[in-house]
Amino acid sequence: MHDHSIRPALAALALAAMLPGCGGSGTTATATTHLAVATGAKLTSCTDLAAKAAFAGTTITSATLAPAGSVTQTLNGVATPMPEHCVVLGKMNERTGVDGRPYAIGFEMRLPRDWNGRFFYQANGGNDGSISGGNAAFGNLLGGGPVSNALLQGYAVISSDAGHVPDATANGAIAGQVYGLDPQARLDYGYNAVGQLTPMAKNVIRAAYGKGPDRSYIVGCSNGGRHGLVAASRYGDQYDGVLAGAPGYNLPQAAVTQMWDAQAFAAAAPAGANGRPNIGAGYSDADLRLVAGKILERCDKLDGLADGMVSDTAQCQAAFSLARDVPTCAGAPDGACLTATQKAALQKVYDGPKNSAGNALYARWSWDPGIAGPGWRSWKLGTATSPGLTATLGAPSMAFIFSTPPADPAVLTGTGTSLLDYALNFNFDANAAKIFATTDRFTESSMSFMTPPNPGRLDTLRARGGKVLVFHGVSDPVFSFDDTVKWLNALKANYSDTGAFARVFSVPGMNHCSGGPATDQFDMMSALVDWVEKGIEPEAIRATARTASANPGLGTIPAGRTRPLCSWPKVATYAGGNVDDAASFTCR
Repeated sequence: MHDHSIRPALAALALAAMLPGCGGSGTTATATTHLAVATGAKLTSCTDLAAKAAFAGTTITSATLAPAGSVTQTLNGVATPMPEHCVVLGKMNERTGVDGRPYAIGFEMRLPRDWNGRFFYQANGGNDGSISGGNAAFGNLLGGGPVSNALLQGYAVISSDAGHVPDATANGAIAGQVYGLDPQARLDYGYNAVGQLTPMAKNVIRAAYGKGPDRSYIVGCSNGGRHGLVAASRYGDQYDGVLAGAPGYNLPQAAVTQMWDAQAFAAAAPAGANGRPNIGAGYSDADLRLVAGKILERCDKLDGLADGMVSDTAQCQAAFSLARDVPTCAGAPDGACLTATQKAALQKVYDGPKNSAGNALYARWSWDPGIAGPGWRSWKLGTATSPGLTATLGAPSMAFIFSTPPADPAVLTGTGTSLLDYALNFNFDANAAKIFATTDRFTESSMSFMTPPNPGRLDTLRARGGKVLVFHGVSDPVFSFDDTVKWLNALKANYSDTGAFARVFSVPGMNHCSGGPATDQFDMMSALVDWVEKGIEPEAIRATARTASANPGLGTIPAGRTRPLCSWPKVATYAGGNVDDAASFTCR
């Protein structure tokens, strides 16, 4: 699964010069093609945009000017005042769905007084469904604890609900997922909202500034990363740069995997008070730390330094064996061993889901010490008193959004049923096949509307000089890092110059989008803009370890440590010097 090779080291002087720069977007070479640098403009219209920015199927419900300092966003724990900007609210394509519910593609735009000439599509995570709170259109920059946002940097930003809002009448945990009963809502969520909103937003920008954007970027993590890779494939003529974190581009398959995980872990779980497996009680924190420690024993020094981090992910997969390296308990687990049942369940999870014929239904997972991070537990296992998100979030998404036809809501709300029951009864032949199925009403399968049409081809974006920058935590418990490597390898099979327009950066130890024993604070956006507009190829991006209070999964990694994140398959390798300084490492 891994595409790993040892390449010659970069010159130490070039790397040292690159890493200390602000944001760490540095360079070692110039791309053969790049686009011109964007030029800015001043906001000339705001409160009159409802009339000036008319667009088919669109209603601008409000356009108001927010004075400087009147709006704040909390960045890295600090309430940060925003500059003067125009806030535009609206909706597109209002309709009544086949399920009788009202639908529209809701959006918010924030347009700064001093514009840098760039459009920023903020692609949101999860099931979308909101343009408030963390999804407000500030232009969220990715990486742990960002200290800025796109609005502060002068971008014109849009955020959307992707065509649906949570249904207040839905029952408990399935609120927000029942839009999957409407075929068009599925398509809007998968790709159509981005396709509809992009030209509309550029029209608003043109009316507000007297010119359209010179450069357009789509940025997001998790489902937002998936939006990015889908846009790179479907809308390569509309976007110059894509920043995709932890991109679940095969999200329906990842949802099948969550059902697989629930069943595998149930085999190692004690029964709860309700008689069902208490998955969160199947492994203690000490159990997970044991596995992480054994991974470190085998893999920590592969990059030339024992530092509590595993940078050489590919070699680690061959070096570590759960069966061999983790002791098997003769009795109860005590933090120094795992039972044979625990080891079998964990190995089954890491091997990935399979049907009865033994065919893989998703990618496998990479062993990494981030398994001990709280983000890994919260998704995969939960705690003894709080179930993991694998079943509670994955089950309704699987049932209503990704299965064709969708399940009857009674499956998850009827007497005697639960989200966990759905996961435990999931059939990996009949039920898993539903992600590829269609009906007369649901004419696109979830593997059609949720994924890039041809992930291995980006002809349009590549031809016009666009770039795709992807980062992914090796210990992401939601979307497999191995699946992202598979995406990159598919591009490499089609294009000999893949590195000139698409790159993947692994983040050792990191869980889903942030957190874990990792240097998880970094600025990928500056690197992307420099690549798109100046031709500066990103080889290494400086990353910093946050404090333990900001990142509870930091473990033994010292706060303030810096490391280069390397363009896959290169590895951050110790070259000598301060072990906590990125300048002491080269990407090989």
